[in-house]
Order: sequence, then structure tokens, then C-alpha cells
Amino acid sequence: MAKALFINPIVREEEAPKHVPMGMAQLAAISINLGHKIQVYDHNAWRADDEQVSEVIKAENWDIIGIGGITTAYASIKKLVRLIKKIKPNQLISLGGGVLTSLPKEMMNWLPEVTFGFIGESYKTFPEVLSMIDEKKNDWHKINGTISRKDNGELYISPKRDLIDNLDDLPFPAYDLFPLEEVYFKNSALMYSEEGMLATRRLDINASIGCSLICKFCYHLGIAGDMRYKQDKTGKVINIEFDQPKNYSRTIRYNSPEYVVKLAKHIKDKYDANFAYFLDENLMTMDVYSRRVWMKEICRLWKENDLVPKKKKDGTWTGLHWSGTSHATLCEPNVLKMMRDHGCSHLVYGYEHFDDRILKTMGKGSTRKTNLRSFFWTMESGIRPIPNQIIGFPEEDFDSLRNQMKAWDDLGMMVKPHFATPYPGSEWFTIYRKDIEKQYAGRGKALGLKDDLEAYILDLGDASRISAVISKNFNAIELAGLREIMLHRQYDKIDVYEKEWRVKHNIKPGEPSTLCEDKSSFKPENLKTVS
Repeated sequence: MAKALFINPIVREEEAPKHVPMGMAQLAAISINLGHKIQVYDHNAWRADDEQVSEVIKAENWDIIGIGGITTAYASIKKLVRLIKKIKPNQLISLGGGVLTSLPKEMMNWLPEVTFGFIGESYKTFPEVLSMIDEKKNDWHKINGTISRKDNGELYISPKRDLIDNLDDLPFPAYDLFPLEEVYFKNSALMYSEEGMLATRRLDINASIGCSLICKFCYHLGIAGDMRYKQDKTGKVINIEFDQPKNYSRTIRYNSPEYVVKLAKHIKDKYDANFAYFLDENLMTMDVYSRRVWMKEICRLWKENDLVPKKKKDGTWTGLHWSGTSHATLCEPNVLKMMRDHGCSHLVYGYEHFDDRILKTMGKGSTRKTNLRSFFWTMESGIRPIPNQIIGFPEEDFDSLRNQMKAWDDLGMMVKPHFATPYPGSEWFTIYRKDIEKQYAGRGKALGLKDDLEAYILDLGDASRISAVISKNFNAIELAGLREIMLHRQYDKIDVYEKEWRVKHNIKPGEPSTLCEDKSSFKPENLKTVS
């Protein structure tokens, strides 16, 4: 049977490792169940130097080394594949996850060390690769859902891989292959709620794949219906495309409540977990799709399996606290109260913004009113709401920034917003790609890279740092300064800066604070780019 090494790259440079990579953990479990020898080196957890990583690579004659991750891991991936190829020039290397799927041709060109890549979901694809290895074959192009190299170096994209029908058929993640005691449990505490802060043995759960929402800055690996195979007149696949404006086909698949609670009980019984974090895009989506049955069943089974937290006399807890994500328009007071009664401690809300115009342009499907309402509903239920915030959207202006600050004051929030970033695979990346490349003009050559776009992708390893700017009114320096002003609620400085900005751009007082040509309608096609 095939001998494979999975390497989990560093996901975000600025963050300590907190989450077991669920996709890799499940793929490892599938492969082990088929009889293959699987090992994992969690580089994101260990953060070891090249010498130590080299020892792992040399440890066995691996039939294949598989690397996967999201786009923010690209810098780490690039370094890893170079190191592998230096040590073992003939090593078979595969790449998967969002980083490859969002830009398959580009990634294969930027990473000549990679033998082939997995496009989209690889739960079926990777086992077929291992079977081909067992058969001493290397016809990777014959496996659906891959991108590989022909003998002449030309890239070949095979036909699309069908998604798995029933998520309950997936085995539980192979948590044992990751450094739980050494790393992950030590980073269990989440500074979002009392229960989260007291967590000492937190493990993650995934109850769904994909998302039904159409946020223009978001990307779902092609497993949410947003990935399309572009073909030529002969039917040959020539590229992978993602959401185009006004052309959406998002879907979501989710596990049954029985599967989810069995997994929760598994991490409680086997690993003595005291906190479960749902990594799903939106817990409330499954509840709405099931006509408000899914969450009710989760809670019923949570109680039936004795997982509802109970406080003991010594101040410690039994059971399993949990948390996840929600959406402003999908939550209901009675559902939130039920969740709290069964151990939910906090919910992360992707509010992103509190200005109605900005919310509409990003496709959130929410409003300032629904955001505020859900915040107070959640607080009233006893669950702590954790609001994500972003600034620097395409039509961001001084009025929208003030609306953000006013909402923070109304809610008593202390927040440091992220910057709007067009990640590959998202609709806004498709729209603003040429503008991104202009902003990075010459950076690729300066870094010895093949093109400027790769320089941008390398910049995405730290989410707290500005990369490409999609705001049409503010440049990177302005956004960085405005964020600092917002953090300290300095409304007077916002006013002063706006006056200077209006003079600079010849916009009279009383006119909208935007560089839009048509100031009465904020349409993306009417926006000017600010250098």
C-alpha cells in the first residue's frame, strides 16, 4: 500500500496554531481506512526550521508528499516544495485545497516542483491517486479533478470531480496524527467568552461543506457550486472560473445531527475535550435549510448524550461547551436561547460593516438594522456575539466610516477591523484582478518571481497587513491611518482629514465624499481607481 506524508503549511504568520486542519485530517482518515500508511507533519503547529523539516522529509521513502491549504499559506507552501525538491529531486509532490483550486494554472506555473494538483474536493480524488501509485502507474491526467503536466510541459485539466453525496459517509477526522497535547490544547483558550477563555482542551468540528450566501469577497473552494470548468469548442477544459457578477449557483451540504453529535461525543470521550468549535461557514444556514429542525435536533441529542455543560461545586464544568458562526438575518431569539441552554457560549457574526450601502454592495444580504438586532438578540440569550469588521470596501467613504464608528459606540464594541482583501476565487478578485496587478507592477521581477500576481499572493500570509486595495476612494496609506483614527473613536480627526481629502480631490462640501463619477449611484463600473 502507498506511503504518504501530508504537510500542513503555516496558515497565517501572525497567528498561533489553533485549529486542526479538518480537510487534511479527514483525508488522512479516509486513506488509513483504505490500508495506506499515512503520516502528517504539521508545520503550522511546530513552526520548525528548515533543518528539522528536512529530517521529516528524509525519514521515509515517501511515495507521495501531499500539501494543501488556503491562499494565506502560499508563502509557506512555496518554501516547502522547494525544500522537498532540493532534498529529493524525484519526489512526487501534490498540492490541494483553496490555494490550488482558486488559481490552478498559475499555481502549477509558479510551483514547478509540484507534480500535480487537486481541484476542488479531494475526498474521492486522493484515494484514486494512491491506488494508481499502488499499481505503479502515473497517468494522473486520467483522474478526474486534477491538473497535471504533460511530457511537453503543457498543463492538462481533467474533467470535473463529482462531489460526495452524503457527508455522513466520511470518517471522523484523524485527530491523533496532529500534536494535540503539545500544541493545540495549549492554544485552546478563545478570548470571546468566559467558557471560551477557560477552555483547556478544545477541538474543532465541521458539520457542513460550502455556503449558500453570495458575499462577493468570499470563496468556497469550488465545493459550493461557484466553480465552473471553462471549455473550448472541442470540449477540452482550458481553465477554471469562479463567480461572475449576477451569476451565482451556491450550494451547501451538511451532516445529519446524529453524525455531528456522535463526533462531539467522540472528541469528548476519546480526547477529554471540554470545548467544541464549529468551523462551519454558518451554523444557521443548516437550521434554515432544515426548516428549523437541524439545530433543535443537535440540542436534543446533545442533552441525550449527556454533553450539556453542568457546573460543579469546585467551579469546573462537565459536558462540552461549543461555539460557531451565525448570520444576522438567519438567527432567531428562541433558537439562540435554546443553543445557550445546551452549551453554546459565543457566536462569530460576519457583520463586516454597519453601513447599509456598503452591505448591499458586498452581497451580505443583511442591513445595519438586522446586524444590530441580531447582536442584541444574541446578548439577551446569554450568548456572546463576536462581530467581524472590515473597512476598505470598493465604495467606502467618510460617511460609511462614521456609520461604522457610530455602531461600535452604540454596541460598546472594541474592535480592530481587517482590510477588505480580494482573495483568489472570490467575485471581487475576478473584477479587480487587473487593478491588483497594476498595484503590484514590478514587484514580481524585483522578487525574482514569474509575474506580479504571485507577489500579491505571497503578501496574503498576514491578514492584519494591507495588500492590494480595492477601495476607490482611499489608498493603502490612507486606510491604515483611518483605521487607527477609528480605533480611538476620533471623530474630530475624521472630520479634519475629510476636509483635507476634499481639497486634494476637488470635491466640494455637501457633495458625497466619493470619487465616483456618478455620485448618485455607486456602481462599480463607474468607479475611478485611486493610485
